[in-house]
Amino acid sequence: MSVELPAVGSRVSLRYRLPAGSDKPLTDVVGHLDRGAPDLVIRTKSGELVEVPIADVVSVRELSHAPVRNSQIRAVEHAAAMAWPGVEQQWLHGWFLRAGHGVTRRANSAVPLDVSAHLAGLADVAAWYRERGLPAWLALPERLLPVRAAGVEAYRVMVRDTGIEPAKGSARDFAKGSVSFAALPDAAWLATYRRDVPADVLTAVVDGEVTFAALGSAAVARGAVTAAHDGTRWLGISSLRVVEEQPAVAEQGRGHARALCAALLAWGAERGAARAYVQVPDHDAAAVALYTAAGFRLHHSGRYVDAQSLLGLTI
Repeated sequence: MSVELPAVGSRVSLRYRLPAGSDKPLTDVVGHLDRGAPDLVIRTKSGELVEVPIADVVSVRELSHAPVRNSQIRAVEHAAAMAWPGVEQQWLHGWFLRAGHGVTRRANSAVPLDVSAHLAGLADVAAWYRERGLPAWLALPERLLPVRAAGVEAYRVMVRDTGIEPAKGSARDFAKGSVSFAALPDAAWLATYRRDVPADVLTAVVDGEVTFAALGSAAVARGAVTAAHDGTRWLGISSLRVVEEQPAVAEQGRGHARALCAALLAWGAERGAARAYVQVPDHDAAAVALYTAAGFRLHHSGRYVDAQSLLGLTI
C-alpha cells in the first residue's frame, strides 16, 4: 500500500510490520522523521535511530512537533479567534461565536474556547447563526471537545518563536526595507490579495492590533497581535498572497513570501509577541511547505464541522 509521508523533520507515530517469526506482527515507534528514502529513519526521544523499510510501513500519523497540553491548544486558539473574529461576536455556553457576512469559515464559526463548552449548548449556537442567515460551522481543535464527526475541512495550526532569525537576512532588515505596513488595506493591497473578503472582516480584531504588509505589488499578508487567555501575546499571520503570473517565478514568489513572514515576525516581536502561529488548510501542501521552510512546526490540528450534524449527540 502507498503511504503518504509528512516532511522530513516532522514528528510522527509510525506503525510497521515486523519480520516473520517475531513475537507480534506489528509495532509502533514515535519520533522525528530523520530520513524518508530509500528507507525511513525515525529518531526517538532518546536519540535512538529506528530504520524501517518503506514497504513495511502500515500507517503514519503526523504529531505535534513537541507534546502539547490541552491548555496550550486552548491558548493558541483563543489568540487566533481574537485575531479573526468576524464583525460580530458573542460568548454562549463556553463557545466563542463569530459572524462575518458568511465570508470564510474562520470568520463565521464557533470555537469551544472555554472549558465549559459542551454539545448540550449547540442548539442555541445553531439558532444564533440561523438568526443571521448563516450556516452553523464549528471550528473544533483536536482534544478540546472529543466528538466523533466527519469534518468538511481539516486544518493545522503551526507555531514558532518570533525571535528566531531566518536563514538569510534579518527580519528587522526586511521590516525596515522593502516591506511596507499599513493599518488598513488600501486598493493596491486588495488588488494583490485578490479575494472578495470585506474590509470590515479583514480589519476586525478583539483587544489587539492588526497590520497589512505588502512587498510592492508582488505579495501581501495580514498580521495580528492578540493575547491568549493566559496573557501570552501571539502574532497571527494570514491572508498571504503572492502574485505568480508564470511558473518561472515560483521560486521568487517563495522568496517574497519568506520576506513577508520575516517582516511580520519582527513587527509582532516589537509589539510584545514572543510566539507566532499560522492556520493552514491540511490539503494545502504548498502552504505547509512554505511555512515549514519559514520555521513553523505543527502544534495541533482541527476541523470544521456542521453543528447540525452534532445536534442530539452527547459526550
